[in-house]
Amino acid sequence: MKKLNILLLIALLIAGAGCKDFLEEDTTGLLYGNDVLSTQDGLEAALTGSYKGLGQTWAFGFIHPSANAAVLGGDDVTTHPGSNKADWREFDQFNVPATNQRSNAVYNGCYKAIQGANNVINNYEATTGTQETIRIIAGEAYFIRAFSYFWLTRFWGNIPLVTAGEFSDDLLTIGTSTPQQVYEMIVSDLQMAETMLLDTKRDPGRPNAGAAKAFLADVYLTMAGWPLMQTDKYDLAAAKAKEVIDNHTTYGFELLPTFAAVFENDPAVSGTAEAIFQINGFAGVGNASNATYGNTAMPGEEGGWDDFFSELNFFYSFPEGPRKDVTFRTEFGRPGEPKIPWQESLTQHPYYQKWYIKGEVLTSSSSLPTVMMRYAHVLTVYAEAKARGTGGADQQAYDALNAIRVRGGEQPIPFGSLNALQFADEVVQERAWEFAAERTRWFDLVRLERVEEANANKNPADLQPIGAITKDDYWFPLPYTDTSINPNL
Repeated sequence: MKKLNILLLIALLIAGAGCKDFLEEDTTGLLYGNDVLSTQDGLEAALTGSYKGLGQTWAFGFIHPSANAAVLGGDDVTTHPGSNKADWREFDQFNVPATNQRSNAVYNGCYKAIQGANNVINNYEATTGTQETIRIIAGEAYFIRAFSYFWLTRFWGNIPLVTAGEFSDDLLTIGTSTPQQVYEMIVSDLQMAETMLLDTKRDPGRPNAGAAKAFLADVYLTMAGWPLMQTDKYDLAAAKAKEVIDNHTTYGFELLPTFAAVFENDPAVSGTAEAIFQINGFAGVGNASNATYGNTAMPGEEGGWDDFFSELNFFYSFPEGPRKDVTFRTEFGRPGEPKIPWQESLTQHPYYQKWYIKGEVLTSSSSLPTVMMRYAHVLTVYAEAKARGTGGADQQAYDALNAIRVRGGEQPIPFGSLNALQFADEVVQERAWEFAAERTRWFDLVRLERVEEANANKNPADLQPIGAITKDDYWFPLPYTDTSINPNL
């Protein structure tokens, strides 16, 4: 039976009169008969279709700038006040409609990934072949499904919880599940993944057992905050992060010696040991090239698109040192031309050097991976969760935080010099500096209920929120492509 992602089906129905090419559905990872899914090769193909949902250039997933736009509600990133950036400004000004195509691209990509993962999860136990390999395939599918639902519920809150791989009419009237219900599945899936995956990755774009544990730690940390407020999860987050930290060499993870090494951004390199999980790009295939680097993050003076850049107060308060030098681009100009300081640029904002391609290449097509979690993130999860949990921050928590601070050019914090709350807040602030413009700050502000505070005193030269920010602004409205057809959404 033809297996269709409900969201792609809806898009086709809405587009009714669209062009023929659009109506020719890409069925990679979607067409499977029972006989095909009973083979190891068929199961692997279904998994490939799941990965494709996480990364198809300009269509869905995370290898184009949509996810970067969707986190502009944080205080680290803003966008152009004019030009063609209306869909970007809607996030920064807390005025996101159900028709915003940036958020919809993430939504549709995650559900496409989930559909492929469901095909694997629902069939792997009856698949013939090398059982060890089949188990790894299934472990990756559990990871992808958990990863996708983690992004979905953090952005949209109450969402459809789809576990079917085959399309049925019931999906056209499916209701939403609460974050609690969604998180229960995420935790269960990651627990399956950590036991089924090996310690080593099959290739840089796949998860291993350490990646499953790292994301489970982050999930627990998130569950401890808004909206679930399950503070008992802090201890679970710390314990799971500690498993990763204590065994980081086994999993192949490390904190690179310099911040510059993390963001060398060489398309010829498939990733670094700091990457916990990444989504690979390949410039040799048009719909697989990575467009999150280059043009989108570059100013018009260099031929870029001015999609996103730093908020001014964030830049001003960022600690001086090698990390700030690597994080920001403060002089602009094409190769061979005189450079101008950011204050004299058209937008009058610093840009993020992190998202430049090595050699300052002007392109939206590269083979760079989009890193979805770094090992440094795990260190901060442990440090914060340990401080907020039973017993407070220990020496290992201070060591974890200080490793990041020292690499960034800051002084270490002496053990025991801060109380638990002060230390936890210091970790959150350090995460802001370390992961600036890496789609992290927004989620920290949401789970800690600090969105309003972070947006209360923006620099007058930055975009301002439209109206008062409330908890309703913490989640996006479900896409119109779904709600216009399904009366239960």
